[in-house]
Order: sequence, then structure tokens, then C-alpha cells
Amino acid sequence: MEIQFQSDIGKRRNMNQDYANVFTNQAGMYLAILADGMGGHLAGDVASKMAVDGLGAAWSTSTIAQPDEAAQWFLAEIQKVNEAIYQEGIAHPEMQGMGTTIVSTALLDEKFVLAHVGDSRAYLIQNNQLKQLTDDHSLVNELLKSGEITEEMAAIHPQKNVLTRSVGIAGVIKTDVSEHQCLQNDYLLLCSDGLTNMVSEENILAIVESDKTLEAKTKQLINAANDAGGADNITVLLIHFEGEARP
Repeated sequence: MEIQFQSDIGKRRNMNQDYANVFTNQAGMYLAILADGMGGHLAGDVASKMAVDGLGAAWSTSTIAQPDEAAQWFLAEIQKVNEAIYQEGIAHPEMQGMGTTIVSTALLDEKFVLAHVGDSRAYLIQNNQLKQLTDDHSLVNELLKSGEITEEMAAIHPQKNVLTRSVGIAGVIKTDVSEHQCLQNDYLLLCSDGLTNMVSEENILAIVESDKTLEAKTKQLINAANDAGGADNITVLLIHFEGEARP
């Protein structure tokens, strides 16, 4: 297994509020996390970093190696991170209302467990097909699922960035958790909406399945989003299930 990730400010933002990292626990299992922060000046990047570092610190001391343990761990730890971000906003009024998306995966031998809140996505690339594994927690996705708008309307909807769920709220947060099987040579892509709003799924699939190195593919995905306008921060975390673990 090889893991590469890269984050870019894009072409229209004056700061990068995305954040990603990879951690290992006491059982030698990897956790990959990507977060897309939101909020006022200096707040979104605080929220995304708190989410990633908070989950990473908790994972580093854990001994989790089984999918059911990972699922329970995600529910408990994302709730703790949610509370910490909310309290930080209360303590610093200039950061009040800050929040972040989270998409994260615990990589457990032939299985992986996904957890997500918000509209950062996870895709599995398997058998020359790209499959979205996460469901966007967004207003536009709700309208799409209810049949009120079409996919074409969703792509240009003025409220495209309005989330129905994010990390950093008062009370209990609802986290989607799912377990998946991975095969040799599959790819798992975690990304912020700075990629998916700019680059088609067909183009993403073509880049991931090219003959380039994993690092070159990651860079090419970022470049494709920037070439299309780079309207937002872009973060790409790409995992190739092949051979020995190599983050």
C-alpha cells in the first residue's frame, strides 16, 4: 500500500483551509484524514487542523485492528473533535461558527472503514470504474435526491456550498460510517470539493488509472482542478492498495 497526499490553495482563495495527514496506531494500522474548513478569517484552517490533529493523536495511541472497533472509534472520536472545535469557537468569538468537513479512512488489511461528515468525498477505483462511497451532506444533494433539481442544475446551483452537516456544532454530531473491502491494485481517493467541483469523474478516473507514479497522479489531479479555474482549495489523498505499506 502506498499513500500520497497534496493540498493546494487554488487560484481564487487567499488562504488554504483544507488540511490532511496520515497516522499510524500501535497495531501498525494507518488512518488517513482530510478536512475542509469553513468560517471567518483564520477560523476554517483552525477547525480543519484541529479535526485532523485531534483524530490523529487519538489514533496514534489506539490498538485498533478490526473494522467494528474502528467504526465505534470513529463515532466516539469525531464527537470529541466536534465538541473541541465548538468550544474553541465559544472561547474565541472571532472564530465562532467555524467548522469543517471530515472524510477519513482506517486502513485495516483487506478492509477499510470510512467515516465522513460534510461534502468531502471518498471514491473507490476498482475494475476500471470510479465509485463514490460517500453521500454529500449538502443542501444541493438533498434537492437532487428529492428530485427537485437535476444533476445539471446541481452543478451550477448558487447554494452549492451550503452544508447540512459539519463538524463543530453544538450537541451530538451524526457521522456516516461504512465498511468496505479492497482488492489488490484498487485505489481509494479522498478529496475536498475543490477537486470534484472542477474536475469530472471521467477525468479523475483517467488520471488515477494512468501509468504515472502515485505522486505524479496526485499532482496531476491538483493541476487539473487549477487548470479548470481553481475556484477553491484543492486537497487530494490517494491510496494504492499494492505491496507493503509505504506512506
